[in-house]
Formats: sequence, structure tokens, C-alpha cells
Amino acid sequence: MAAATITLPVSGLRLAVFLINMEGADQRLSAMRDKLAAAGLPFCRIVGVDGRAKSFPIPEFDERGYRLLHGRRTSPAEIGCYLSHIGCARAFLDGDADLALILEDDVTFQPDFLATLDRAAAHRELWNILRLTTVNRGRKFPVRELGPGRWLAIALTREKGAGAYVIDRRAARWFARDLLPMRLAFDIAFDLEYLHGLRAAFVEPLPASQISSHPTQIQSGVAASKLPRWRYATVLPYRAWLELSRVMCRGTRLVVARWFSGVRHAKGRGSGQKA
Repeated sequence: MAAATITLPVSGLRLAVFLINMEGADQRLSAMRDKLAAAGLPFCRIVGVDGRAKSFPIPEFDERGYRLLHGRRTSPAEIGCYLSHIGCARAFLDGDADLALILEDDVTFQPDFLATLDRAAAHRELWNILRLTTVNRGRKFPVRELGPGRWLAIALTREKGAGAYVIDRRAARWFARDLLPMRLAFDIAFDLEYLHGLRAAFVEPLPASQISSHPTQIQSGVAASKLPRWRYATVLPYRAWLELSRVMCRGTRLVVARWFSGVRHAKGRGSGQKA
């Protein structure tokens, strides 16, 4: 399937747009088609993987690692979501675009979404993954001004959600090669780029949001997948190590980026915003 691409006018880069949409989710697809047309974004639909239709075990999923590191029983819905995002990265690598915008089908865009993305693309030295939504409220620390009221920023805390983000080809190769087999939820796994020599940045304030009145395949079964309290014996030490390493790695990037960009006195501009 050929990817839908556009050339961004400021950065001059070719952007492919992939929309994850489950089979039968016609209302979501129709709504996203209208929103993407209004934003000036042609797109390629990636049919979401229905994890509930899989026969386990599968080589793409490490059940033991998932239990030890994520503290949950096998969650077909979460596996389906994970593999859908990996599928987008592979589709991107099959084409020749410079960047890929990957979207879930419950995203809403701000009027300056595409222009902001384009300006952020002109600063690719600061990111391999550009986060455009989150469901957390963690503070984002600005490192590069993008234009009217928006900044490139670095988050030192864990940020969840994968409603809208941009990846370059290096990040896509990491997705396709190193994020399998699955051992974590996707939004946790791709928030660990700093362990693999990659860089992530946010646009702050967020140019898109992820709000839906319709439950996703993940939300419908996540509570039942949690293991008993013994899961904390392995999950908590692992999460503590991730939090410490995140602060160290991204904190170093933040200091360096602010020093060279002259944003040493921008404290207080960054703030979390719920998507």
C-alpha cells in the first residue's frame, strides 16, 4: 500500500501520514477523514491489528517478560495496539518519506497543527520522535522556540499515550527491529528511546489532543489483565530504574540543548497539559 505523503514547505521534508483504524470502526474513520482533510493531511489507513483474533503464543509477544516487567496477564487488545504501531513503522520504512506522522483514530488537531509540525521538522537535530499528544500532566521543559506560543520541549517524567507522534527513519528502524518481542505496553516502550541513543521531544503546548467517548480495544480489558500484588516485586524495581535513567539521560540532553539554544532563562514556560 502506497503511503500518502506531502512535502512540508518550511523544512522541505516529505511527510507520510498513517492512521490506525480498526476494521468496522467506520464512524471513527469518517470523523478522522474530515479532521485530516481540514488539517491538509492526506493519509494512508493502517487496519489495526485485532489482538483478540490472535492464537497465542506468537513470536511477537514475550509473555514472561510482559508479566515480569509490566505486571499484567496477556492482554490481546494491548498486543493488537502495539503491533498496529509497529505496522505503521514498517509501512513507513517501505516508502521513501523522511518522516512519518502516526495517528490513532481519536485525535483532534489545533488549527496550527501542520504548520507547527513543519517548524518542528526544521529542528530534527533535537529529536527522532516528536510527541504531539500525551495523557499525562508532566512538566515539559522548553529548549527551542517554534513560533507563536509553541516550543520544542523535553519531558523528564514518564509520558503515556500514543495518539499522535512523528518518527524519522532511525526511530522507525528501532521500532521494527528492537521493540519486538513486546514486553511492555506500546506507550511505555516507545517512551524509552533514551536507552537506545535516540532523542524525543514534545511540542508544548500540545498541538493535538486525544479525547474519545468510545472505548478502545485496550480500555475494554485493561483492568482484568492486572496480576495480583506480587507483581510489584518485579515491576517496581524495573520502573524505578527507568525513572532514574530517564531523568539522567533526558536531563543531560536538556542542559546541553538549553545551553546551546540560549533557553537558559525560560524556566516556568513549560507546563504539562492533559490531552
